[in-house]
Amino acid sequence: MDIISGLSDELLIKILLYVPTKVAVSTSILSKRWEYLWMWLPKLDYRSRYNSRSERKLLGCFLDKNLPLHRAHVIESFRLDLRNSNLRPESIKMWVVIAVSHCLRELEIIYDSYPVKPNILPSNLYTCKSLVILKLEGDILLDVPRVAFLPSLKTMHLRSVRFPDDEESLQRLLSNCPVLEDLLVDLRENDSTGKLTVVFPSLLSLSLFIPDTHDIDGIVIETPSLKYFKLKDHNQKIHYCLVENMPNLIEADVDVELPYINSVVGSITSVKRLSICSEAYDQGFVFNQLEHLEICMCKEHSSDLLVRLLRDSSNLQTLDLVEMEYHEEFGDLEYWNQPSTVPECVLSTLQTLDWSVYKGTPGERDIVVYILKNAVHLRTMTICSREMDVQRQLEMIKELELSSRASTTCQLVFD
Repeated sequence: MDIISGLSDELLIKILLYVPTKVAVSTSILSKRWEYLWMWLPKLDYRSRYNSRSERKLLGCFLDKNLPLHRAHVIESFRLDLRNSNLRPESIKMWVVIAVSHCLRELEIIYDSYPVKPNILPSNLYTCKSLVILKLEGDILLDVPRVAFLPSLKTMHLRSVRFPDDEESLQRLLSNCPVLEDLLVDLRENDSTGKLTVVFPSLLSLSLFIPDTHDIDGIVIETPSLKYFKLKDHNQKIHYCLVENMPNLIEADVDVELPYINSVVGSITSVKRLSICSEAYDQGFVFNQLEHLEICMCKEHSSDLLVRLLRDSSNLQTLDLVEMEYHEEFGDLEYWNQPSTVPECVLSTLQTLDWSVYKGTPGERDIVVYILKNAVHLRTMTICSREMDVQRQLEMIKELELSSRASTTCQLVFD
């Protein structure tokens, strides 16, 4: 301990950053030298779950007493996990006020309470000039004041947060983040938004999740610099989706059940990597840069979507046939309407096929046999079977092993 205590305060603080905040605080009992050292920590992480009511109460008392005395000029990050909280909203609001006063750069709060007490954010948060990252999740009310401006904010993740009754609060927040690059909005179930408008010249990553019970009129997206786009929309209410072209898009993840798929597809044709679960889109789109395609095979017409994308993706190299998490398959694929002409990518560029939900139905077998027969440059085909019957598995393997192959170097792997 004498050797460690001989180190400078600056070096000791750096050492304390490598341990949980709770542990760093406990070093205050070691000696007078250590008593207040943790108060210079630039990163405060209270995300460890405080499971019991007494633990949560102790955390509240500790922060009420010690956070006002914190000595670091800049708080680089302040993280709180307050699930199942019985803490006073006024206390949480004051902690955020104090953190903001220390040139806060990152704020992350996970919060829910019973009874619901969502008003925990102070108004000065919405004018914090130093804030770069904001992540909020749970029963947190975003009642954005009319005077709001976050000039440094680059990352904002909002998961199941609450908004006032009108749509203006969210739009006001979005429109006052001029350099935002990464936006995630996971709308709350059994809530309403009206029209969701995302217009950002600088945005690079956008993830939108629209739950089935959320009341929404429509979505408007204009993000010309976007490189990553994720849209999950299983909403039961018919609504419009207007998406402007995204010429710089590299990767997209699209999981939608509504008929506006053409608007989405038309805006993502520049992608190199695409994950999709949807009904087939109309003709007229070309994915000439697409190299890696993942298709969810849970829908009745997923095989039609497969054919359409094979035709429209002349440079495709990797094809993954999957079933996305929490998706339920429609039934067995008994028939596959194969292309009248072999798609260009199958003849010239396709190198890898992975099928992770293969059951060996006639339609699935026809797809595999077709790829083996025509994919000249195929290197690896990996089949992961769901068949539990060992004898049936062996029959499936033998059937595919005996299929003709256009590629003399193709390895057929059964996982």
